[in-house]
Amino acid sequence: RLSRSPNTYLWTFAVGILGFAASDTNTSEEFIMELSSTVALVTGAASGLGRATALRLGRAGAKVVIADLNEEGGQETAAELGDNGVFCKVNVADEADVNAALDLAESTFGGTVNVAVNCAGIAIAKRVLGRDGSPHALDAFEKILHVNIGGTFNIIRLCAARMAQSEPNAEGERGVIINTASVAAYDGQIGQAAYAASKGGVVGM
Repeated sequence: RLSRSPNTYLWTFAVGILGFAASDTNTSEEFIMELSSTVALVTGAASGLGRATALRLGRAGAKVVIADLNEEGGQETAAELGDNGVFCKVNVADEADVNAALDLAESTFGGTVNVAVNCAGIAIAKRVLGRDGSPHALDAFEKILHVNIGGTFNIIRLCAARMAQSEPNAEGERGVIINTASVAAYDGQIGQAAYAASKGGVVGM
């Protein structure tokens, strides 16, 4: 949360958004009022948790940029939200792509992104030492870290820069950034060395 005074707003917002995304309950009037002035960027929003989060936000009154490399899934998510959603093809680890998504939010919805939810991520299944004795490819390991850690940080830094330039609301808040990791950060499974390391990095941030 970008504001002058610390409080529990970030945590309540994060729990509310992610819990709400996982729920099938109807949107409440109170939640809709909370999000009526929200312009959100959700990464990985073409499928899974990202899509569920984007749909819940949009259906609750927020304006949502669906950021993903999956054009078909992203366009489907945007179509479900009508005027409250717009798709942007984004590589989260690419500065120009992320800035283009932030510019699109401003030109489409008339406001700066004030909520960013990081759900984008990739994974591979590869043992540190394969059954044939071959070691895990270093470039494959680095690719997972580049997208999952580097991409998450890229969203954080570029969204924070935009939020910091916006006018605060009545409570002095300019925006919220929510990062999602995985239980793999604490208890990785066989073949998850790269993925678990990347999610541990997200937790560390």
